[in-house]
Amino acid sequence: MRSSGKNRSPRAPPPLLAPVLLLIFGLSLLQRPASAEKKSYVVYLGCHSHGREGAALASNQERAKNSHYQFLGSVLGSEEEAQDAIFYSYTRYINGFAATLEEEDAMQISRHPSVVSVFPNRGHRLHTTRSWEFLGMEKDGRVRPNSVWARARYGEGVIIGNLDTGVWPEAGSFSDDGMGPVPARWRGVCHDQSSSDDAQVRCNRKLIGAQYFNKGYAATVGQTGAGASPAGTRDSDGHGTHTLSTAAGRFVPGANLFGYGNGTAKGGAPGARVAAYKVCWRPVNGSECFDADIIAAFDAAIHDGVDVLSVSLGGAPADYFRDGVAIGSFHAVRNGVTVVTSAGNSGPGAGTVSNTAPWLVTVGASTMDREFPAFLVVGNKKQIKGQSLSPVPLPANKQYRLISSVEAKAADATASQAELCMEGSLDRKKAEGKIVVCMRGKNARVEKGEEVHRAGGVGLVLANDEATGNEMIADAHVLPATHITYSDGVALLAYMNSTRFASGYITLPNTALETKPAPFMAAFSSQGPNTVTPQILKPDITAPGVSILAAFTGLAGPTGLTFDSRRVLFNSESGTSMSCPHVAGIAGLLKALHPDWSPAAIKSAIMTTARVQDNTRRPMSNSSFQRATPFAYGAGHVQPNRAADPGLVYDMNATDYLHFLCALGYNSTVIDTFMAGDDGPHACPARPRKPEDLNYPSVTAPHLSASGEPHTVTRRVRNVGAAPAAYDVRVNEPRGVSVSVRPSRLEFAAAGEEKEFAVTFRAREGRFLPGEYVFGQMVWSDGAGRHSHRVRSPLVVRVAARRTSKTSVPVA
Repeated sequence: MRSSGKNRSPRAPPPLLAPVLLLIFGLSLLQRPASAEKKSYVVYLGCHSHGREGAALASNQERAKNSHYQFLGSVLGSEEEAQDAIFYSYTRYINGFAATLEEEDAMQISRHPSVVSVFPNRGHRLHTTRSWEFLGMEKDGRVRPNSVWARARYGEGVIIGNLDTGVWPEAGSFSDDGMGPVPARWRGVCHDQSSSDDAQVRCNRKLIGAQYFNKGYAATVGQTGAGASPAGTRDSDGHGTHTLSTAAGRFVPGANLFGYGNGTAKGGAPGARVAAYKVCWRPVNGSECFDADIIAAFDAAIHDGVDVLSVSLGGAPADYFRDGVAIGSFHAVRNGVTVVTSAGNSGPGAGTVSNTAPWLVTVGASTMDREFPAFLVVGNKKQIKGQSLSPVPLPANKQYRLISSVEAKAADATASQAELCMEGSLDRKKAEGKIVVCMRGKNARVEKGEEVHRAGGVGLVLANDEATGNEMIADAHVLPATHITYSDGVALLAYMNSTRFASGYITLPNTALETKPAPFMAAFSSQGPNTVTPQILKPDITAPGVSILAAFTGLAGPTGLTFDSRRVLFNSESGTSMSCPHVAGIAGLLKALHPDWSPAAIKSAIMTTARVQDNTRRPMSNSSFQRATPFAYGAGHVQPNRAADPGLVYDMNATDYLHFLCALGYNSTVIDTFMAGDDGPHACPARPRKPEDLNYPSVTAPHLSASGEPHTVTRRVRNVGAAPAAYDVRVNEPRGVSVSVRPSRLEFAAAGEEKEFAVTFRAREGRFLPGEYVFGQMVWSDGAGRHSHRVRSPLVVRVAARRTSKTSVPVA
């Protein structure tokens, strides 16, 4: 069946074809074995054209049900048999039915032109929004008995703050049902100056704090004008609600977006208390977060008593003293607050990572084993797999003209603008009624869909460029859409160029689990090297950040853009903003389990227990399925359960960071300003240290001499496991570099004991490319048993063509 409108149901076959169809189906009945096994199937026919309200609804539903009986009766031989077989008739929004059928009947029905799909009625268990199961916290919707969730009591007693766009307090993720009193140590407030009672944010025993900071925003942008954000902590963007619920949202069953990804939503530390600090505002389009407001929020959060801060914001890499996040977070870390930040969405280019300060936990983004496939079926019947969360179907089995967006270029637009489907770049006369292929880049993916929709297009195919490779992101587009890989985009354009009338249609998405390979790095995830301090590897870790389902605001549509009038309780978003709160939640669990651990110890546990293989047991890859490096994933993909028992930790305190800043060239006067509040002067050590001697869980040597001169860095580790214990080291050397570790065995007589060791690098003559970074790893292990520990650190080395000067920065 075909339909010209997006909300029209498929029509019945033309009357003249009915006898032919009945003859085909009748012949199939004669050929069926008498004892064929019956199974339950779903027969999906698209959506209904009838109204869903008013007096006519009941009669329309009855008419739809009868049409299902007639249709299936033409296959089974009678409407009576059809009524016996059908046990669900979908008559409101969804058009279709569920029935007990023989496999051959199901196959015959699937070939009918009015049928979108026929599939087995598979059994499903309740699922989480998936990322926490992918991280090993649960299995088939049940908490693993030995998981860090169970051991840390879901983060009970911990307080997690969020610097973002505010909060939607009515979200189920922030319900306080069954929670005890607010911790007595909490000193925060619930402060809101919204003009109406309905807009005010009211706290409870889960959401225990809410404040906003907008003076920096007002001073720079002003508080008036089109699109300006009203004062108050209520989230009008959705970003803050999404990130805060990802970090510590409570269990909410039945979470989904348009029926996709259905399961139980939960955050990393669902038992923790949360506080929202609104620092990001919407001047016109998109949110901005100003340094003055960021620092004020850090200051308040330290006072209030948070244990962990999730900060999914950042800018271009900047000197530490000229970056509000670096400054505010330094003081937070000094006061025992673990600060987790996003690496940025400027990948896959080198040197794009932001939030590079060593006291931060900087998180990249990678995929998980869930996808939302939507297929483009082209005229030659070839299926091209993409991804989408668009709930809007195309009429079944109708082919639409496929055109490149450049073919639909508006007269006053450039070819480059049209290729990217920029706003106003497409001509309605050329695009109307067609599926338009747009290239990824520059403007938002969902904005491209809106431009095609504005120009009268019926569908969008979003094709990656070479840089974004195989990364496909499921977005809640406003029209039928699918996002395809670069290689499939090249093949699609070749097909379109080979025929005078390219055609195709886009299927509705579905939810696919246990996909492989996973994880792989998202193309958008910003990468190293660290351009501020190359001696410190950034990002530190990667976590799920693609198509993450979490709570959302009631004041914006799922695309977050002004044209989107839809409203949802949960939304799927992608970015390092989504991976950051995953790690913040894990940090909260570790703080609950080990309340005496410092922020550096928590970061070390997360980093040294990470994995660098995907679910096919191969090295993690990038979005082009080439082997990824620590510049993409840092120490690797986070493993929460292992982080709870790391064996050894690399700890750091304020004095370590002081020596690090001195090594960068800052003088004691500047250090005193930065460290104000502590007793005594802060003179730099008489014997200069190297920046790479900071006791970091990774080791980076960016200036190794090509002459073979040794370069040694030192580290110390503390035993946080059982005692006595002995650890032996194993090194996978970077290509062209020899590595020695002394001593190669560390013996601990007691828990809490520290040991120091040295790592020496030498370039091997003729076995390296000058200026190229190479990678290896160093692993301390206390055995091979079930309860053994592997304390893994990435090694990053760059051999210089000639001796380079020590890194320094101007004295502020």
